[in-house]
Amino acid sequence: MTELSDRDAELVSAHEQERPARQLTGMLRLGVWIVGGLLSAYSLVVVFRPVEALEHRLTFLAVALPLVFLCYRSGISSALRRVRGAAPPSEEPRRDVVDRPGVGDWLLAAAALAVLVYPLLDIAAFRDRGSGAALTGLDIAAGLVLTALLLEAVRRTVGWSLTIICLIFLAYAYFGAYLPIGWTIGHRGFDLAQIVSQLYTGTEGFFGVPMQVAASYIILFTIYGAVLDYSGASKFFIDLSFAAFRKSRAAPGRTVTTAGFLLGTVSGSGVATTVSLGSVAWPVLRRAGYPKEAAGGILASGGIGAILSPPTLGAAAFIIAEYLKVSYLEVLVYATIPTILYYLGIFLAIEIDSRRFGTHAVAVDAPKAGRLLLRFGYHFSSLVLIIVLMALDRSAFQSVVIATAVAFALSFLDPEHRMGPKRTAQALAKGTLEVLPVTAVCAAAGIIVGVITQTGLGLNLSAIIVDVAAGNLILTTFMSGVAVMLLGLAVPVTASFIIAAVIIAPALTTLGVTSAEAYMFVFYYAVLSEVSPPTALSAVAAAAITGGNTYKTMMMTWRYTLPAFLVPFAFVLTPNGQALLGQGPIGTVLLMTAVSAVAVAALAMATGGVTGWPERLLATVAAVLLLFLEPVPIAAGLAVLAIATAVHLIRRRRVPA
Repeated sequence: MTELSDRDAELVSAHEQERPARQLTGMLRLGVWIVGGLLSAYSLVVVFRPVEALEHRLTFLAVALPLVFLCYRSGISSALRRVRGAAPPSEEPRRDVVDRPGVGDWLLAAAALAVLVYPLLDIAAFRDRGSGAALTGLDIAAGLVLTALLLEAVRRTVGWSLTIICLIFLAYAYFGAYLPIGWTIGHRGFDLAQIVSQLYTGTEGFFGVPMQVAASYIILFTIYGAVLDYSGASKFFIDLSFAAFRKSRAAPGRTVTTAGFLLGTVSGSGVATTVSLGSVAWPVLRRAGYPKEAAGGILASGGIGAILSPPTLGAAAFIIAEYLKVSYLEVLVYATIPTILYYLGIFLAIEIDSRRFGTHAVAVDAPKAGRLLLRFGYHFSSLVLIIVLMALDRSAFQSVVIATAVAFALSFLDPEHRMGPKRTAQALAKGTLEVLPVTAVCAAAGIIVGVITQTGLGLNLSAIIVDVAAGNLILTTFMSGVAVMLLGLAVPVTASFIIAAVIIAPALTTLGVTSAEAYMFVFYYAVLSEVSPPTALSAVAAAAITGGNTYKTMMMTWRYTLPAFLVPFAFVLTPNGQALLGQGPIGTVLLMTAVSAVAVAALAMATGGVTGWPERLLATVAAVLLLFLEPVPIAAGLAVLAIATAVHLIRRRRVPA
């Protein structure tokens, strides 16, 4: 396994959405890990001994938020050093000193603990004061302090963009009465007590659905991923992928993509999967003959697939289940066919590129696939068990906890990775530490959701979108996709989905799109913001690893992921589109999946670079017609694709070898 160079590591860290945590040492590190492990243990116990919703979310955040201030740097010292000029190497402070929380960090952690424990001292009275709009001065002060703390926590973990957006929404809630009367988004305005009551004392603001998802779904899946990681599953998934594709010239690319899919079950993060995979896979792709940018495109598209792929989709998928009031298993069903089409598009593009770049097979020192499956195939059992248990009407919470227990027990089959007391404690702590940035984002997103609910802004903006599009569904859908992607360029996937779900999704449902189709459309475009220029975080991370041109790597990634940009339009704009979400008669679902697969093949032909412009144009037209998923357009699309294929064959015969 190769290691990232210092330059690559710095570039990746600079562009990751979730900034790197402090490298704590000594007793402080031990203390943080103990607290993190206890929070994970609490989260596991609550699954079988439920706690009232507001109390549970308060308790969870009361532990997680102080940890954010201890584990994540403020960045103030670095900013001051940049202003003053970098210190000479001999004057640079030691890393262990830099990574030790300062007095300010401890004060912020203590304040976070105080304002979150305060309501728990008498939660019934606290809730009654909030519902009756009879907050005390102490309630208002604590709510304002928590608001400021959450804004700082978000700034530390994911940067200024979401912080500024939250501040804009707070200003809108307070100053809305000063907007011109004729403006659609104007409202009567709310004072501090009303805003604090909305955000702090109930389940409409900080402790709303996003916070519920972080404290119930996401923490359980990060614990599960940590147990899989510590039990050796990550190594097995990579080894199996390299063992499965050995001989063909397209094998290296297919191997990397498959490994990205399997690693996604552990990380659940596009950038994290790209970085983890890249350090291992880039040397193999380089030896196979892939240019730097093409290799980066494969790494980024494989990494982003981690968020799109069952059984452990990204955090936004859990929020979909909560908003739609459906089981998480149903959301997995929604995602299955789009995931198949996504990876089909990547594999076809890789097959074409293997010919275009003249790549070749690479000998990799890995055991045979059959031997790996016989020895370590048990790592798949917990993944399958999650699906089986949910199909048997077990809740997603209980299913993942049972699967975690099974993964823990099976670890003892591998002496090298058996989960003894130390590894178990480390896995529990890691589960909490990995959820800290998401927790900060979800709690701060409660500001946006709370303000939108309190002011009625969501319905107003949805009406504006529909009016601008003149009630045209195609134009509304196009505008919605662009809006979600632009939003995703500024804020993390989870936050962009939450904002779009309460503002943009209603615009689609107003025009007759079902809630499931609208939320899944928003979900895919929120995720795809990670591979969309000009930021494309996964592509930036991949370019840092390969040393390729960043912009060219973004464009290669966009080409590999193109089906994921077009397929969501199919299940929003066409009557048969719901079949791509697994809804409807099985015959229709299978037929529409097959037609969409042909459309993806046409897209691969259009973007592959091994055909002339006439074939590309014809293939593009064929793909668009096929994705209408109606009999007449399907027939026309197949005819145009046949013509494109014939033109390509004729032109190829005329070109000398």
